Amino acid sequence: MCPGAIDSLENMSLTELVGLVRGLIGEVERLREENGKLKAGLATAKCENQQLKDEVRRLKGLPPRPPMKPSGMEKATDRSAPERPNPADASPPRRRGPGVSKLIIDRTVTLTASAPAGSRPKGYEEIIVQDIAFKPEVTLYRRERWATPDGRTMTADPPAGVVGGCGPHLHRLVLVLHFHGQMTCERIVAVLTAAGLSISKRQVVRLLTAKLEVFRAEEEAVFSAGLRASGFVSVDDTGARHAGKACYTTQFGSDRFTAFRTGPSKSRLAFLRNLLGGTRYVVNEAAGAYMRAANLAHGVIDALSGANVLEFACEAEWTAHLGALGLTELRVAPDPVRVASEAALWGALCAEERLGSAVILSDDAGQFRVGLHALCWVHAERLVHKLVPANDRQRNAVEVTRRTIWWFYGQLKAFRLAPSPERAAELKARFDRIFKRRTGYATLDRLLKRLLANKDELLRVLERPEIPLNTNASENDIRAVVTKRKVSGGTVSERGRIARDVMLGLAKTCAKLKISFFDYLGARLQIPGPKIPQLATLVAPTPT
Repeated sequence: MCPGAIDSLENMSLTELVGLVRGLIGEVERLREENGKLKAGLATAKCENQQLKDEVRRLKGLPPRPPMKPSGMEKATDRSAPERPNPADASPPRRRGPGVSKLIIDRTVTLTASAPAGSRPKGYEEIIVQDIAFKPEVTLYRRERWATPDGRTMTADPPAGVVGGCGPHLHRLVLVLHFHGQMTCERIVAVLTAAGLSISKRQVVRLLTAKLEVFRAEEEAVFSAGLRASGFVSVDDTGARHAGKACYTTQFGSDRFTAFRTGPSKSRLAFLRNLLGGTRYVVNEAAGAYMRAANLAHGVIDALSGANVLEFACEAEWTAHLGALGLTELRVAPDPVRVASEAALWGALCAEERLGSAVILSDDAGQFRVGLHALCWVHAERLVHKLVPANDRQRNAVEVTRRTIWWFYGQLKAFRLAPSPERAAELKARFDRIFKRRTGYATLDRLLKRLLANKDELLRVLERPEIPLNTNASENDIRAVVTKRKVSGGTVSERGRIARDVMLGLAKTCAKLKISFFDYLGARLQIPGPKIPQLATLVAPTPT
């Protein structure tokens, strides 16, 4: 049709208008079909591009990055404070100050003003100024020497806290800068040298691992007390480097403690050993239930349960016992050696009541699915968020499902504030209605079916309202390890690995207990200042 005819539609007949509209409808449908194909191709290209990026990062030995931004479910479901009307004549809200009211005044100085004659005094205007004196202090200690009658030489002991020519204040500063401030040894040396000290990188490294046994003993006591006293234990893991090899750091934590353990594996065996704090094996009723749940052959279970010895103090004894029973020669699925070892470690955990009644909260990684288990809702919703629909119908199905999950997540948050059996039964029924529905989008339907199978773990909060709905706290804790890895790389010596795990865990625990990590180190290094009790007594207070 020529442009002149289009410009004068009023001159066209009804038949011509109908034909024009039909042609336009056909053109719109063609363009819509082409647009759908382009969107599908773009989605496929994005997936392929992300796969190539992940492969490049894997070949370079870099940690993988999440393919999408967080969905925002946690913030969107938070209850915002009700807005209050602000009258027009009301004074503007005061700005928050730096919290100077919490400071202790060390000295007061009166400043005079050169006022002209005839002026009248009007009191004082006070300002609080914070400052810190950072300067080296070198002390020469003259240690008396005495020759005893029996021919020995006796020398006076150095002051407490001196490590390799460095005083306790310098020791504390190095620990704070490296573990709390995430500074490398080279930068610490540069800062201290610029301040006027004569110190080498080797001396700094020695300070980082000095008195490690004291800190390690307290950290293990904190870990043990936290596991027994907490209603839940949130866990997560991340990559780490040690001795030039790829390792894994596992985080354990609650609202009162944090602990890190680094090793070459992140298997369930390694996870159970970390929980147990050793390698003790016990074949008891809990171990038998674990083996039956893992579908281990009844003959193997009977052989283990009927043995003369049921407790083993070390891995060598346990391995010899499995060999004597002939389990190491079996080539069946599931692996009897692996399942039996996991079961015996779990039996030891239950025998020592090391976990108490704690629920293990995780992101659905397989190695964490032991005991009473709960799942993170943010990770569950992220599976839906990561879907890449190819057409409008699939996009609508994903959007409706996400909004429904967000709404249900908000209902679970409200339940934690006011739990009741009636409300719990109602939420269970709503969970079934949400995850049993079928959308026609095959990938989404399979995902909903998978989440429905995890109903007990996702709704654990209905039985235990004190447990969180997500593992955000674990991800926040383990970010310190990730930052440490990016800044300092990996550790080389075994003492360095232990020092990294212990000091990062103690720093996080102090933060959760509202204790200054600076004051804590001062108390442990015998520096005059605030007295800090053993952290284990604060993590698990003695009942009165």
